[in-house]
Amino acid sequence: MKKKILAMVLSLAMCCSMTACGSANKDTATSGSAASDKKAASKSDNGSDLAYIQDKGTLIVGITDFEPMDYQKGSDEWIGFDADMANAFAKSLGVKAEFVEIDWDNKVLELDAKSIDCVWNGMTLTDEVTSSMACTNAYCNNAQVAIVKAADKDKYSTVESMKDLNFAVEAGSAGEKELSKLGYNYTSVKAQADALMEVSAGTSDAAVIDSLMAAAMVGEGTGYEKLTYTASFNSEEYGVGFRKGSDMADKLNDFFAESYKDGSMKKTAEKYGVQAALIEQ
Repeated sequence: MKKKILAMVLSLAMCCSMTACGSANKDTATSGSAASDKKAASKSDNGSDLAYIQDKGTLIVGITDFEPMDYQKGSDEWIGFDADMANAFAKSLGVKAEFVEIDWDNKVLELDAKSIDCVWNGMTLTDEVTSSMACTNAYCNNAQVAIVKAADKDKYSTVESMKDLNFAVEAGSAGEKELSKLGYNYTSVKAQADALMEVSAGTSDAAVIDSLMAAAMVGEGTGYEKLTYTASFNSEEYGVGFRKGSDMADKLNDFFAESYKDGSMKKTAEKYGVQAALIEQ
């Protein structure tokens, strides 16, 4: 009887030992898996945007339809000075550039949510932009100009002469900021191209858009031959914006400097007629 009891005790002890061992193995496996997940997350969230972008293999570029910087012509491919430079930069990083149209008014939210990696679309370096993003050095000069019907060019040749007009302007743009500062009447639209449509259709008296876009899209030989641009509201500079604290701005500054030095930046600018606006890097 004692032998039977002893055998039962030994058997129970062995079962408990095996259960504990199995539990330990399971805990070790779980711990190993968690450590692996943590390591992967750390690779993307260690403060390096460059590592994050190279790890996923794509540079997601936030844009709007803005000729000659980012636009489509006869295909789904995005072209333009900014688009071509973004493709070249992505290639230098060993990744692919992907272009996503965004609501310009929500560009900072898009960056912070990581739905895009940068805003590269003829973006004016305003105080608001530079305080909410990691921005590159300026690479192009620009200005906000008024768009009116060609027949009204002489009538509206100064900013003051337009004070009673109803404007169309892209929401969140430098143009909107200028009109708001002056207290002029305006309607916010999704993109600068929409502002041009408003004037062409007669639903707005005038628009305020970037001078580089105006030179490419308004006047003789363009889709808006009956429109023209007149007075400038300001002078400004373009830059590219990344998430606040990102190391990508410095990386792109280096790329800009190299591209300017080897002449490829100027060659791309000449392709889209913006060479006169280039800023030395």
